[in-house]
Amino acid sequence: MAAPMKLIVKWSGQEYEFTEVTGTDTVKYLKEAIHEKTGVLPQRQKILGLKFKGKPPGDDVQLCALNIKPNTKIMMMGTREETIIAANAKPTDIGEVVDDFDIEDEEVSTERREEYLQKVERRVKEYEIKVVNESRPGKKLLVLDVDYTFFDHRSVAENALELMRPNLHEFLTSAYEDYDIAIWSATNMKWIDVKMRELGVADNPNYKLAFMVDSRACITIHTQKYGIIETKPLGVIWGKYEQYNPKNTIMFDDLRRNFLMNPQNGLKIRPFREAYKNRYHDKELMRLAKYLRDIAPLDDFSHLNHRHWERYKPPSSR
Repeated sequence: MAAPMKLIVKWSGQEYEFTEVTGTDTVKYLKEAIHEKTGVLPQRQKILGLKFKGKPPGDDVQLCALNIKPNTKIMMMGTREETIIAANAKPTDIGEVVDDFDIEDEEVSTERREEYLQKVERRVKEYEIKVVNESRPGKKLLVLDVDYTFFDHRSVAENALELMRPNLHEFLTSAYEDYDIAIWSATNMKWIDVKMRELGVADNPNYKLAFMVDSRACITIHTQKYGIIETKPLGVIWGKYEQYNPKNTIMFDDLRRNFLMNPQNGLKIRPFREAYKNRYHDKELMRLAKYLRDIAPLDDFSHLNHRHWERYKPPSSR
């Protein structure tokens, strides 16, 4: 009898352990086991990260042929039938979901504190940015979050494209004309790679990513109101690249607390949630594409208030 192998499946923000499957079990058996724990039918499941001869495995392929190591984490996308039925209901207008901290009183006292600047210096020395394409001379820098910015990572679907924010590729194509594009997600690089491939961002012919940054480049800081939190210091990037600096960098994230070390450079994007309902109404990226085009001619972003980006008028139109 084959020895059991432990697998961990991530789905809808939760992890499920499977300790009874063995190498002689098939992909179909694994899908049935996943169905029992998640309620997602096998035909609705898409298991990411498993390859057989360079392609996604068929249901009859044995798990031993996939070279899966013990305790491997894999991501599954899929939708319960009741969710699909509910999605057919009349869509509602998208609303801003507030789950961020009120951090305005923390901003000034945080970005200049010596102990945090020392953490940034250590990241500059020790962290290795994943370069995807060479930087282009003269381009400004756009740093983008992934979850709730690119797509709704909490809802479930058969594939990532169903959860992708409307006009994502059009937005990135437009931004690429004036900006080098970087990804910074507070997750593991493995999952960033998977999401970029599944969303069709990694190899899109109309634009290219410059580099990607993961959770290891984040630092923890202490706030009086909320205790220890994690943030994304752009100083890590500025310390790695002479081309980029506070004057030519803008960062989009759905959480304002991620800007605590560089509040002047952050723009809080409305989070994209409940994709099945709101993908018919969300126009955030196209409006932001116009804002990026309008400010691109500026030599210095430091005087801009990105909180008022929707009211911004370029000098020629004032």
